[in-house]
Amino acid sequence: MKKAVLPTALALSALLAITSCSSGSGSGGAAADGGDRLAELAVTTDAATGDLDSASWNLPFGEPASLDPILAFNYPENTVVANICEGLMMIQPDFTVTPNLAESFETEDGQTYVYQLREGVTFWDGSPMTAQDVAYSLNRHLDPAEGSYWASDAVSGNVASIEATSESEVTITLKNPDWTYNSYMATPMGVVVSEEHRKAAGESYGTPQGGVMCTGPYSVEEWQSGQSITLAKNENYWNTERTPKVDSLEIQFIVDPAAITNALVSGAIDGSYDVPLSAVSQLEAAGNGELILGKSLQMLAIIATGDGPLADPAVRKALWTATDQDALAATVYEGTARPSVSLIPDGGWSFADDVFSSARAELPGAGADVEKAKEILADATADLSEPITIVYPTERSFYADMISELSRAGKEIGLDVQPEGVPSAQFGAFFSDPEARAGHGAFVTTNYMDVPDPLVFLRTIVQDGGSQNFSGYSNPEIEELITKAEATASETERAELTAEIEALAMEDMPWLPILDPSVRLFMSDRVTGVPASFAYLYYPWAADLGAAG
Repeated sequence: MKKAVLPTALALSALLAITSCSSGSGSGGAAADGGDRLAELAVTTDAATGDLDSASWNLPFGEPASLDPILAFNYPENTVVANICEGLMMIQPDFTVTPNLAESFETEDGQTYVYQLREGVTFWDGSPMTAQDVAYSLNRHLDPAEGSYWASDAVSGNVASIEATSESEVTITLKNPDWTYNSYMATPMGVVVSEEHRKAAGESYGTPQGGVMCTGPYSVEEWQSGQSITLAKNENYWNTERTPKVDSLEIQFIVDPAAITNALVSGAIDGSYDVPLSAVSQLEAAGNGELILGKSLQMLAIIATGDGPLADPAVRKALWTATDQDALAATVYEGTARPSVSLIPDGGWSFADDVFSSARAELPGAGADVEKAKEILADATADLSEPITIVYPTERSFYADMISELSRAGKEIGLDVQPEGVPSAQFGAFFSDPEARAGHGAFVTTNYMDVPDPLVFLRTIVQDGGSQNFSGYSNPEIEELITKAEATASETERAELTAEIEALAMEDMPWLPILDPSVRLFMSDRVTGVPASFAYLYYPWAADLGAAG
């Protein structure tokens, strides 16, 4: 369930007063005039020059529900798990995917993947990582009793077997070719845990009481529920090129925007990803650190449920076309986001840049074109007198500000768009329970790509049975293209097929893509080194953290 919510509050009058700040620029940091801050988003920060006894960080979305990797499917969990547990592959700050616990892999047909395991890897307790541990860990996603949050991606009817085929080799066999499969091994789907420890911990696994046992650069030293998780440097970490520079890292769970801002400005916390939008101006002016805008894989969108007027593609496209995304980027996101033109976040790929960039340039932007929106709406067959409800979590008022712009745009073209706030605890059900979605036209999401492969993300949204296809959307032409793309070995040809899927998806628009946010990273002057890009969700960012020069 990817339901990240980023706190801020803005008056609607201010929202409508600002008309444009979409292409901006800046290097990693935010420019004072907001003019060019998004032109070149940062990927990394300056390398650390020294070690630290201790440092502190914050999780703005709160405490992890579990540290069990198969339950890591949201910001708090992944931000911690990325530093303690590792996958066969690893997403790098520049979004490339490279071998990690697997020294190498090979596939000749996209159907059988053979992973050669790295020698000398041990768990925190000193026990060796074996091929059996690897096979056991990957098979957990296929076991209904384990309840993996990644099961929909893992099983999807295509995994035939996962076996340890020698002492240093694991083989994954798929029922049908899928040349994207290896990229999943850089997410929690490819993470390895100790089989012995998992079985011994039983139902307490992943909790403060049961813990986990992994191979990463940090181990869990202490978990104080409701307060913090302290990570300790793994002195025997196998990758000597990534030996942590911080001995002890305290990760806190401050969620109140004002409290986060105060902690960062005062130096009580050394850094945080996803700093509150309401804090952007203050952090830009902070004298003790820097606000850095990084390359992201995120997208803020409206997800149609298949109920009400938004079940009609013409209504969806018309509302999107009438919406002033420039105003939303400038106000609600304080100039730290771009208007969306696609269901694929801008820059969300690590290969075939010429293909994906060219395809993106051919897609029409919304541009708040009311007359064009009215023309599109003329083809609608839905009852346009019926209200369109868009659900958001009431604790996150910036979503209400965003929906207010959609309401204004809807009114311009004859649609009645109404925000409907529900408590965050109830809002989560919209991602998992069809009954919760029933009777509601849409709900908001700050979603993200798990891997920098547009085909992987698109099929979760537009494929029959896709894990994020919440409206039951179906398009036979798209289904055929997905099957063909999955079986295509050439990255260029696969990208071209994916671009066709992208264009078709934007015609029907089961989601209304609104904004492509950048990563908002703040670090105090005493630390540096972490990646600035969205890779932090699966990359061991804390291992790069250290003293600034």
